Amino acid sequence: MTEFIPPGTRWIDLPSPFPMKRGGELQGARIAYETWGTLNAARDNAVLVAPGLSPNAHMAANSANPDAGWWEPMVGPGKPIDTDRWYVVCTNPLGSCKGSTGPASIDPATGTPYRFSFPELSIEDGADAIAHVVRELGIGQLACLVGNSMGGMVALAMLIRHPGIARTHINISGAARALPWSIAIRSLQREAIRLDPNFNGGDYNDEHYPESGMRMARKLGVITYRSALEWDGRFGRVRLDSDRSDDEPFGLEFQVESYLEAHARRFVRQYDPNCYLYLSRSMDWFDLGDHCAQRGTDSRAHTRAGLAAIHIERALAIGAETDILFPLQQQQEIADGLREGGADAQCLPMPSPQGHDAFLVDFDRYGPAVRGFLDTL
Repeated sequence: MTEFIPPGTRWIDLPSPFPMKRGGELQGARIAYETWGTLNAARDNAVLVAPGLSPNAHMAANSANPDAGWWEPMVGPGKPIDTDRWYVVCTNPLGSCKGSTGPASIDPATGTPYRFSFPELSIEDGADAIAHVVRELGIGQLACLVGNSMGGMVALAMLIRHPGIARTHINISGAARALPWSIAIRSLQREAIRLDPNFNGGDYNDEHYPESGMRMARKLGVITYRSALEWDGRFGRVRLDSDRSDDEPFGLEFQVESYLEAHARRFVRQYDPNCYLYLSRSMDWFDLGDHCAQRGTDSRAHTRAGLAAIHIERALAIGAETDILFPLQQQQEIADGLREGGADAQCLPMPSPQGHDAFLVDFDRYGPAVRGFLDTL
């Protein structure tokens, strides 16, 4: 498989070797990033966005790449993250196939893709990599660290492992630990990929690609990214216009099935399966409480102690009331825990019907919330 790198991507080299939390190290690794706006003379107007699992670093159009980005309505002149005021950085996660070093990248020791020889990847490794990017860009302290979905986990790990790296934090549909429901869904996604005959223990190519496994994994993901409320309102029980073929009696019949199939097919050959496995598992392993001395049988208290160990000025946790993958209780947990650490922290529930993906589509709600927080800084 090849990597999928958008035009205009830039890179920062990581220290070599770059040690990994669970053992092993990377040589010659790098992080992909893009920027918008101008860093001021005081170097105190930087906002960094840590995205979820699948996005690249091209969050919005810029001079290097005029194509619309995945968060286009949120970033730019006069937009909620206003590039007339802020110097904005977006990074591609370590372990991805969209510019940063990951399992699809070439291992300099062998000249072939890492595949399963890539070291075990943790959320903390991604956090350390981004912290290095911040320092290399000459930013002493971020004005705000924004984390979306998996990026919310990365942001929290960054705050606890690199104290003082950010003054404030916006956590959008993120979590301080993986819940059993989310772990179960991601486990099924990984199993679907691994059981595809073409997966071949991670040694596949473009000709023999685990397409069925990736399709099933993506469909499972999309189902959890949205809510039952949206599925019902958007599709109902509407059937497809064409009749089923006699030789495919259990083929697609409802519009919702067709939507999932089309969505999955657009994704499968634009994302490397091994990268998907590594990043998915890194979320399952994550619990911010592992960074503090407090232990016990109460997992919530364990995580809460990790959040309370973070010391920042202000924080806003935003979540969708219909999110089943990173449910609202997790954003409330983040706000409560950061408040115990001394932050002025609030949780803002959003009545969005779009579930976990609401922050990618419900800009009428999420835009004013992000803008309102940043405007007070």
